[in-house]
Amino acid sequence: MSLKRKKRVLAIDDEPAMTEWLKILLEHAGYEVRTALIGTRGEELFKTWRPDAVVTDMILPDVDGIELVRKFKQIDGEAEVIVITGQGNIPRSVEAVKAGAFDFLEKPVDAERLLDKLEKAIKQKTLIDENEQLKQKLQDRYKFQNVIGKSKKMQELFELIESVAASEANILIQGENGTGKELIANAIHYNSKRSKGPFIKINCAAIPKDLIESELFGYKKGAFTGATMDKEGLFEMAEGGSLLLDEIGEMPPYLQTKLLRVLQEREYRPIGSDRIVHVDFRLICATNIDLDAALREGRLREDLYFRINTITLRVPPLRERTEDIPLLCDYFLDKFRQRYQKNVKTLAPSVYHLLIRNRWPGNVRELENAIERAVLVAKGSEIAVTDLPESIREESTSATDFVIPPHRTLAEIEKMAILQTLQRTNWNKQEAAQILGLYRPTLYSKMKKHDIRDAGKSARAPSTSTPTSAATT
Repeated sequence: MSLKRKKRVLAIDDEPAMTEWLKILLEHAGYEVRTALIGTRGEELFKTWRPDAVVTDMILPDVDGIELVRKFKQIDGEAEVIVITGQGNIPRSVEAVKAGAFDFLEKPVDAERLLDKLEKAIKQKTLIDENEQLKQKLQDRYKFQNVIGKSKKMQELFELIESVAASEANILIQGENGTGKELIANAIHYNSKRSKGPFIKINCAAIPKDLIESELFGYKKGAFTGATMDKEGLFEMAEGGSLLLDEIGEMPPYLQTKLLRVLQEREYRPIGSDRIVHVDFRLICATNIDLDAALREGRLREDLYFRINTITLRVPPLRERTEDIPLLCDYFLDKFRQRYQKNVKTLAPSVYHLLIRNRWPGNVRELENAIERAVLVAKGSEIAVTDLPESIREESTSATDFVIPPHRTLAEIEKMAILQTLQRTNWNKQEAAQILGLYRPTLYSKMKKHDIRDAGKSARAPSTSTPTSAATT
């Protein structure tokens, strides 16, 4: 068991007998103690030694005690100072507390009271320090620099995030499932001026459509059957912070109209209420749908689209940044090796080769799951191909180049080429069009001509089962 560092206390008094008494008392209580006979020496020790608390006399030969308290608080705002004063000097003691002192004691000093106040002062400082450390860990966790990727596309994305995070602009994050859209949203919020405010999230696809409105706007008691108490809406909860609307394309059209009005007027009324709520949040939206198709089919209002995409961030799918796969593998390997206490040190070269050739329809999330599974089942210190999920091994053996079949018409071959390309790109029309050397409208036209239905769209369709609760994280 590691030994904890003793708490440090700096004692300042111009009477040698007093500093000696304080040193003996505090060391006996388990503190590490240093002393000073004048204020300037105490200030030097404070800067270099950084004590957890200070006990100082109010009257010193070279500096005023209250001024010394102010200096300590300027150097370290969380420093706790206990001031010792003469009898009947209450006004000066109160002034010291206003200057930032934790508390004061009158002479003659009672040992028990001093130790009690000192313990409380150090506990308060410890709580403040721990709170700051937790905040820093949270911020570090979501800094965009920690989003893994060294490929050109990811570096360009990082630069754009760095440019727009501090602004108040609405952000639209576009990318397939598993690419890390929520992680990008976290990075934007925690690197913005609103980082100290709340970050409220709602997945529009995970909540029944008739409940999204009450989640966003809130309601008054009695507004509808089941409204047994007032409920604060997510718009109001996001005051001073950011609001993430994940899967914005799944929001019902009538609700898109209401959202647009909130964004334009910056105010709204909760359901069943006459109270006007003024909103102050930054909107971040995320979607995995083909926006051009959604606009053309009327699933996404054009005026809302132009309002929410002041800045559009496209998160590339994993198959477009295969050079990041070894880096991601090393990261996930280290993560799960520590979590499961396994002695797995590396991946076999054949595994890297297989993973780089894979199409990754589930993107980074699928890769993470594959590495987690491999770490758990690996027999030795190296992950082998047989440790990977069967679906990845099968895809590798079945993946072949397009071969022109015999006795087919040109139209049939064209249909097969388009269909296979769409399947290989996980029905990403933009990427498929680039591979086929077509403009995207031409691809849509040929899909219609050959009666090619969007299988990706049916896969993204919400389940018919009703979620039991509204997930907002």
